[in-house]
Amino acid sequence: MIGTIRKHSKWLWWVIAGLTIISFVVFMGTGPTRNSGIGGNGDYGTLYGHKITQQEFINARNEFFLFYWFHNNEWPDRNPNIKEKDLNEQIYLRLMLTQKAGALGIYVSDESAAMAAGEMLRSLGRNGQTVSIQAFVQKVLTPEGFTAEDFERFARNDLVIQQLVQMMGLNGSLITPQAAAAAYQREHQEVSAQIVFFSASNYLSQVTVAPPLVAQFYTNYQAQYRVPDRVQVNYVEFNLTNFLAQAQAELAKTNFDELVDMNYRELGPDYFPDAKTPEAAKAKIRDLLIRQRALTDARAQANDFATAVFALAPTNNEPPKPEIFTTAAKQKGLTLRLTAPFSSLYGPDEFTAPETFTKAAFGLTADDPFAGPIIGSTSVYEIALDKKLDSTIPPLDQIRDRVTQDYRMMHATMLAQRAGTNFAPSLSGQLTAGHSFASVCISAGLHPEPLPPFSLSTQELPELADRASLAQIQNTVFGTPAGHASGFVETEGGGFIVYVQSRLPVDQAAMNADLPQFTASLRRQRESEAFNQWLQAEANRQLRTTPVASAK
Repeated sequence: MIGTIRKHSKWLWWVIAGLTIISFVVFMGTGPTRNSGIGGNGDYGTLYGHKITQQEFINARNEFFLFYWFHNNEWPDRNPNIKEKDLNEQIYLRLMLTQKAGALGIYVSDESAAMAAGEMLRSLGRNGQTVSIQAFVQKVLTPEGFTAEDFERFARNDLVIQQLVQMMGLNGSLITPQAAAAAYQREHQEVSAQIVFFSASNYLSQVTVAPPLVAQFYTNYQAQYRVPDRVQVNYVEFNLTNFLAQAQAELAKTNFDELVDMNYRELGPDYFPDAKTPEAAKAKIRDLLIRQRALTDARAQANDFATAVFALAPTNNEPPKPEIFTTAAKQKGLTLRLTAPFSSLYGPDEFTAPETFTKAAFGLTADDPFAGPIIGSTSVYEIALDKKLDSTIPPLDQIRDRVTQDYRMMHATMLAQRAGTNFAPSLSGQLTAGHSFASVCISAGLHPEPLPPFSLSTQELPELADRASLAQIQNTVFGTPAGHASGFVETEGGGFIVYVQSRLPVDQAAMNADLPQFTASLRRQRESEAFNQWLQAEANRQLRTTPVASAK
């Protein structure tokens, strides 16, 4: 249970973080009646010794569906990445949180609940108009089987859960100024260091290549050359950049500044660490809202295209032909593109596709050749199946150059790592004898390199290129005393040894300026960690008596 909850805890993160940037949404059409598969035998389990009734489960399910819709512009059972087991776990988590809050006496007034519901409805308005509760019920709730009571209960319980989060995370916020200063120093103290790399590329010339050896290597590692199942799809992309100007113009007609201010008040001045002023933070919120609106407009146009595609489908029971996708794109004047064959592991090469794109593509069949809209961070896609290609292992003659290169690189890496392993003890002894790191390396025919000062908070070191990861360097350096060299550390392409020259003093002026914001961010982080720790433990204790405990 712990692993599952951790995996999907990002769904609850909106509650934990208190993020209330509510997207502008398009009223959605009808969908199937939900059936969670839970309680088929009338048993919904127990929480805190209380037997869960069918109505309590339904209420929690409906609340979670509304929670998800307000933050993702879709119903959770329409997301192909959310399995029924995952959905049920989130429903029971919400049920657990509301029951715990009730047991602790957490209460939300009618006025606060009404205010929260009103803000949600105001955020859905366009052109300065506020969506009425009647319109919201008629266009959003009723078609999906929800009621106004579901929405009111959701708004109330969301506030209750937020108060519970704050209560359970309170211990994490109890950070003294001294502890915050110490944490800042740990993260921002820079080191001066030198490094020497043992790169496989420097040992390639020492590798002997013979056809029998390459053939044996291919036989031993044949599975690595298997080409997985692949799929090729036609697609139409609706990029949000084409909708930004329109979105900005539409938002300008609304109470946009008021919405930005509301979100800024809810998020607080420290939500965007790189925003140094309220104006900069509001600019980021403004940009987020514009992009959300543009993405919604892109989705609306994608829905319009999908409607045009299915309007061309045969009226009998025959499956639709993929060709109608091309016809509809031409009729709409849209650009139709074809991907190269791609696997489920990496997705298309032509662009960075969202995970849902790849999953939807591999779900296409001859009887069901279309999918969409597929929502990405910058685009919305509609796709149609072109062909599927089965997995195969190419014969050696077709990929001999690649196999030969892999053979040489593997043996060159082994030579590089052997050289680094053998050099480390010699280096340590000569450093003890008073020799410098640079002189020892140069005497051995190696090339030591100085690294620019960096700390645990450093985000990138371009000097590393692809020879080692920054995390590897940081872990090694900050585990090595000043004046000493690390042992040899293996990497994918060889390895390295790093020498820590000194630890540099922290810039006191920068620390004094950054510490208030750093402390606020640290407290927020610790609060979230404290709540998540409580949530993990509480869920493991309480959900074991519910149907999700035995679900696979």
